[in-house]
Amino acid sequence: MLTEDPLRTRTARAAGEPTDIQAVEPITTTDALAAVCERMAAHPFVTVDTEFLRESTYYPLLCVAQIATPEEAVVVDTLADGIDLAPFYALMANERVVKVFHAARQDIEIVWHQASLIPRPIFDTQVAAMVLGYGDAISYDQLVQRITGDNLDKSHRFTDWSRRPLTPAQIAYATSDVTHLRDAYVALSEDLARRGRTNWVDEEMEILTSPSTYRADPETAWERLKSRVRKPKELAVLIEVAAWREREAQSRDVPRGRVLKDDVIGEIALQAPTTPERLAGLRSLPKGFERSRWGQDIVEAIKAGLARDPKTLPPIERSRPMANGSATVELLKVLLRMTAERHGVAAKVIATVDDLEHIAADDEADVRALKGWRRELFGDKALALKHGQLSLAVERGRVIAVERTV
Repeated sequence: MLTEDPLRTRTARAAGEPTDIQAVEPITTTDALAAVCERMAAHPFVTVDTEFLRESTYYPLLCVAQIATPEEAVVVDTLADGIDLAPFYALMANERVVKVFHAARQDIEIVWHQASLIPRPIFDTQVAAMVLGYGDAISYDQLVQRITGDNLDKSHRFTDWSRRPLTPAQIAYATSDVTHLRDAYVALSEDLARRGRTNWVDEEMEILTSPSTYRADPETAWERLKSRVRKPKELAVLIEVAAWREREAQSRDVPRGRVLKDDVIGEIALQAPTTPERLAGLRSLPKGFERSRWGQDIVEAIKAGLARDPKTLPPIERSRPMANGSATVELLKVLLRMTAERHGVAAKVIATVDDLEHIAADDEADVRALKGWRRELFGDKALALKHGQLSLAVERGRVIAVERTV
């Protein structure tokens, strides 16, 4: 647990001096955790961060959890013998308390995996910063520096958080992540309200709090792969082999790449070897792999893919030929940059290049850039530009949009 003098902290920060924060021992018992979570539940928001390892596992190993309110901050040793994290997860599920994260996806994934729940309601300072024009996916330390002027010590970013005991330097580092997050949250919330963009962030939080964002379904594992499949049978093999890898990685609790690399799955889908001998002919697999249990499993997955009814497969997305398609996308990129600069919003949060390509090909494209606040800000103008109802011009060194009568 950490304590601080709020007046001393504000004075020191204004003078550019280090804040007077003293670290004590982290929480290591269930009773202590329950007591602090009960106190924190009385506040309108808590800031949250986690330290974890996943380099050698499929599922992230939670090592430390940090939580802060405007009055206190604590570091929880989640690997302490006998500690039950139920009070922490109850706080995460408490809908009267906003949980504030920076780049929340991995933190939420950990809670989802460990406790089968999604923290609600949440606020992601990285998303809020993008909506307010701080740039694409701004890092936490950069955001803190821009809002508070403080420069964070990131020397422990890649430390081994599973080793015990935790050092005072580690505890201080972990705590600074949630104490500075309080200042960032307050500043961003006020700016969002002032500019009428609070609901923009709320829309993004719906995605981050959807269980489908975190479910690792083997049957949809192929969707994250970049492949060159063009035929139904290739797609079918890709789906089956990717599903086998996902199940294997989950059961062994190892990273997907340790089971089979992405590019190997792509090659298998294209070649579809149905015997161990043909599998051995793939240069991307180590010598002798075909004789292993995994080699036989892959052959069976290939056969299952080839046996699938093509009518049950999802459609293969192909680029649509269109007149001046590339030129249209380039014009949409200019419009996107102009819109982002004019409204002070990160271009990435308005639309992706993939969105622009879909809009260029289809007025009814199912992309976020044509929905909600994004459509009002950019989508309608993108369609108008595409159909000649809007043109781009340069005026006094700036790109402007000019309405046209067609």
